[in-house]
Amino acid sequence: MGVFREWGFSATSWQGKRGEYWVLAQVLLILGFVAFPVYRSAPWDGGLTPPITYCFWGGAIALAILSILLFTMGLLNLGNNLTPLPHPRDDGELVQSGVYNIVRHPVYSGVIFAAIAWALYLVSLPHLIGAFIFLVFFDAKARQEENWLIQKHPEYVEYRQRVKKLIPWIY
Repeated sequence: MGVFREWGFSATSWQGKRGEYWVLAQVLLILGFVAFPVYRSAPWDGGLTPPITYCFWGGAIALAILSILLFTMGLLNLGNNLTPLPHPRDDGELVQSGVYNIVRHPVYSGVIFAAIAWALYLVSLPHLIGAFIFLVFFDAKARQEENWLIQKHPEYVEYRQRVKKLIPWIY
């Protein structure tokens, strides 16, 4: 229970002041994504030919590797600043180095890229839609998190202008 307290959870934390409901929604989205049915569709009746399937799988592997790197490096670079809540820790510092030098929310990016990789691997339209839902959700969650980060760390405004939000060098 001590780790939850360190992360910012408390007996009164479910009032939503630190973004607890964002975490709950995130857990529900991930569970829903895992439970999505696999629906393979192709624009032609014959299904996917092996070379096209292998291209999808190659893209899935590349995105999975990117996902693992972003997610893992994001967690490691945060160190003691880590919390599942979008509200920054009271004793936290602004991290701008490591993977945070190329994307502001690498943990969120890692989840998004993992979802896209899984959708490509399964060649599943519902999972691709789910990956898009993750992108929209994490964009909104990051927006709230950034409002709190600006309040706590005024230098975040400059950092936000310099580094992309969710997709390295793009968005």
